[in-house]
Amino acid sequence: MKYGLTQAAEEFFASAAQLVKTHPKHLTVAIAALMLGGAGATFAVASLAPDASDLPARTVTENVQPLPTADQIDALQTHAQQLYRSDITRSTDTAEALLKRMGVYDAQAAAFLRADSTVQQTLLGRAGRNVTIEASDGNLLLKLSARWSPEDDGMFKRLTIEKTPAGFQTHMETLPLAATSRLASGTISSSLFAATDESGIPDTVAVQLAEIFSSDIDFRRALRKGDRFSVVYETLVGDGEPLRAGRVLSAEFVNGGKTHQAMWFQEPAASTASTATHSLTKGSYYTLDGQSLRRAYLSSPVEFSRISSGFSMRFHPILNQWRAHLGTDFAATTGTPARTVGDGVVEFAGVQNGYGNVVFIKHRNNHETVYAHLSKVLVQRGQNVGQGQTIGLVGSSGWATGPHLHFEFRVGGVQQDPMTIARQSESIPVTAAAKQAFAQTASQVRAQLAVASQMLPGSAQ
Repeated sequence: MKYGLTQAAEEFFASAAQLVKTHPKHLTVAIAALMLGGAGATFAVASLAPDASDLPARTVTENVQPLPTADQIDALQTHAQQLYRSDITRSTDTAEALLKRMGVYDAQAAAFLRADSTVQQTLLGRAGRNVTIEASDGNLLLKLSARWSPEDDGMFKRLTIEKTPAGFQTHMETLPLAATSRLASGTISSSLFAATDESGIPDTVAVQLAEIFSSDIDFRRALRKGDRFSVVYETLVGDGEPLRAGRVLSAEFVNGGKTHQAMWFQEPAASTASTATHSLTKGSYYTLDGQSLRRAYLSSPVEFSRISSGFSMRFHPILNQWRAHLGTDFAATTGTPARTVGDGVVEFAGVQNGYGNVVFIKHRNNHETVYAHLSKVLVQRGQNVGQGQTIGLVGSSGWATGPHLHFEFRVGGVQQDPMTIARQSESIPVTAAAKQAFAQTASQVRAQLAVASQMLPGSAQ
């Protein structure tokens, strides 16, 4: 049966094909007529709808009552726009200059700043204050906040000037700083300070770098183009604003192909010290294998600066003759602190011949140091002094043609090169009790320095 239906279908399609082949024109006319008839039917249906232009039009008018605007205006006034700006104060700032630079034009506020004694003593004419202002959309002062950290004590000052119904009021506070860490790196092309400037590193951090590695690297004479460094340091923050750089936490310096590494470490205080007010003793810098970088003597009696005359022969500018210069002259401005390079006792403090105002300090092992041409002496004979303590201020007293510090290091009464003595002085390793804690910290420091060394010149939070 199934086979029969298939055969019948085949016979039908064969007959249809033969019909198309025999009468093609007749079939074409029939199909066209069918399509036209369909289109005509469609047109006939469409033409039954009325023309839109013949439909009637009607206008509807209604009165619309507007909402009251007084409440809306009052609401907008309660949400008046307030503007915020920040800047750093300059030593030349007057009340008008500071406000104008921050986009505030308020004669009443300027008059208050000029008259307020606290503002005069702490803000105007003081450079480096971080200032934030809040102003109205009419550029009138609503609030001014100034922040700065005057001492290295972990605190900062906040001065607030705020407009109240009774007029402007001043409020001063002392608050704790918060510390964050920054990583940075750089490459020496001409000098240390040029490289740190290019990397956005504060000068205080550059000085610390020079101090940390001063016993191993002569930053005045041994730097080479292409030397590179990486550093992790603290940034001290007040109210979310960076106010000053803190301590260098770790650093790496590659000088002449030799790598030097250092980290800050504080040994835990002994558990028997019941009178201790904190859990950490005084810290110091160490190599990552536990050797202290603190030597018995510092390499310089002033913070890192340019040496104007080294330990050598020179033409004396006053005596007009060649003679041995058995000391080192450190170029510095008048008033720069001069510090003792090691623990000792003041043997002489006063005026002496061409030295002018001078201090002699006696150290152990028959060592003696001399600090000459001071503008002011700050210690007395017989006084005990510690390494890094300020003993006077740089000046140009005695036989000096300009402000500088003349420094001598004597062993048994004979002058020696202070740089050589500093490098030869002994260092103290980390104690056995602290070795485990030190090793854990050193492992973290290695990872930090590895990250910092891969950074492009600059810094990151």
